[in-house]
Amino acid sequence: QVQVVESGGGLVQPGGSLNLTCAATGTIFGISEAAWYRQFPGNEGEVVAAIPTSGANYYSMSVKGRFTASRDNANNMVILRMNSLKPEDTATYYCRPRIDGVVYEGKGTLVTVSS
Repeated sequence: QVQVVESGGGLVQPGGSLNLTCAATGTIFGISEAAWYRQFPGNEGEVVAAIPTSGANYYSMSVKGRFTASRDNANNMVILRMNSLKPEDTATYYCRPRIDGVVYEGKGTLVTVSS
């Protein structure tokens, strides 16, 4: 059974950095693509980054130039590096990897940007 767990969230000051990790466990042949989605406290959400099977990553305008998404195929992990964090980045972040043709999602990790 495949499980996806996000980690790395926490409290950080404006201008700080965090690295989020999404680890997939179970019987896995490969992660073909993945996305990072965030849900704001008011329940609105957005896709902030997407890693396609091939080609360039997608980033939302709100995070472009500050966030970098990558995939570690050897360890079945997806990573989101977040720099120059702003209070408006406060949200619960979810990873959505497509594993062997199926899209999974973990329980998320909370990022709070506040002084």
